[in-house]
Amino acid sequence: MKIDINCDLGEGVNIDDCVRDAVLMGFISRCNIACGGHAGDDATMALTVANALKHNLAIGAHPSYPDRENFGRKSLSLPEERLLQSIAKQIDALSDIAARASTTLDHVKLHGALYNDAEADPKLAQAIVAMLNRCYPQLTVLGLANASMEQAARKLGQPFLREGFMDRRYLNDHQLAPRSQTGAVIDEFALCRQQTMCLIRGETFSSIEGKPLRFTVDSICLHGDNPQAVHIAARLHQALYEADIRICA
Repeated sequence: MKIDINCDLGEGVNIDDCVRDAVLMGFISRCNIACGGHAGDDATMALTVANALKHNLAIGAHPSYPDRENFGRKSLSLPEERLLQSIAKQIDALSDIAARASTTLDHVKLHGALYNDAEADPKLAQAIVAMLNRCYPQLTVLGLANASMEQAARKLGQPFLREGFMDRRYLNDHQLAPRSQTGAVIDEFALCRQQTMCLIRGETFSSIEGKPLRFTVDSICLHGDNPQAVHIAARLHQALYEADIRICA
């Protein structure tokens, strides 16, 4: 068996943060690089792309609401056209840097509040995917399995990867439990490992409300901003190896 492991990177503020990110790259197969909306600038994008190439990672854009003050974790009420222009501007910024490194982007994954809002709102998801389909038809969308972005991508024929989370609990409707809900974040590695294996193998696991859930995903998200990210990544890498599951994009 095989599984893709993705991680949101380039979200720091200096070169030292990029060095820390590079340590994670040995344990993943895909990176989503912040491109100016919530974090990231030309220097961090260029260094993150260079490091990703050294590790043979699939490289993607990680656009967000244009809100560096709140790290893209606050929902913004923006006119649709302005939001779509912001997303495109962020993708273009990283695409230009990738081109200077003689590579191209593989995918796009929304960040933070924009990710959650698009997955919960079919109209917003449709608008975003329609723009991506029009302007970036070659980019695969990485989004939550069984939610609005997947539905919109399937409808428009945009390539899509179903994402699952090793360290987040799910609601009964397959949406992620909000971080504000008690128990929404799984901080025990044994439970992270168990949920990861269930998502890869299509085995049953429990929602945060105790309902049995069963579905498969194409990619597992590893949160790079967790202080224990490198430790978790190394342990997950070893656990997958022992289960004869290969990590690849």
